[in-house]
Amino acid sequence: MDLGAMRMGYRGAEEAFEERQLAARDPVAQFGAWLAEALRCPAVGEANAMCLATCSRDGKPSARMVLLKGFGQDGFRFFTNRQSRKGRELVRIEGSVKRLSEEESEQYFHSRPKSSQIGAVASRQSTVIPDREYLMKRNAELEEKYRDAPVPKPEDWGGYILQPDVVEFWQGQTNRLHDRIVFRRLRDGADPPGPMTRRGEGEWVFERLAP
Repeated sequence: MDLGAMRMGYRGAEEAFEERQLAARDPVAQFGAWLAEALRCPAVGEANAMCLATCSRDGKPSARMVLLKGFGQDGFRFFTNRQSRKGRELVRIEGSVKRLSEEESEQYFHSRPKSSQIGAVASRQSTVIPDREYLMKRNAELEEKYRDAPVPKPEDWGGYILQPDVVEFWQGQTNRLHDRIVFRRLRDGADPPGPMTRRGEGEWVFERLAP
């Protein structure tokens, strides 16, 4: 199958993403502005969907889809088991991930619909199962067991927070001269900003990258 001719139109040059159009010189605030815009767009199914990619100690990469459930100056929160319009806007974030407190994970778990809580207990994510019938039977058993009782949070179910060091805002252009504005956090001892680097808020600086 030849897919080479597939093309998608993005934006025109008159809709370029310029530095002066930043909602803020802080990437978290800018992210909030883009997310709010996506939430208002009926064509976007799950505006808080994100792909989380990590790497094992021996260098093996892994990626999985998760849902963003909160964000602020301390980072981006998501919960998981162990394991738009004509234009296209994407945000890429690099940083470190740490586990949230058991208290915060417990609180969020019990804020979910009871069916979702039971589903998390019924399915040990990514383990091999014989067929779908096995999963449905297990789910029905747990629905009966916890009909009038709280569902205990699985030990391996919890929340994480991604603390950003790099945040890239990408907007597609039909001529493929895509807009890329990248924020990076300056740490102690970091190189001073270059002549094409702009100062953001706090520890942040931002630059435009060639597509």
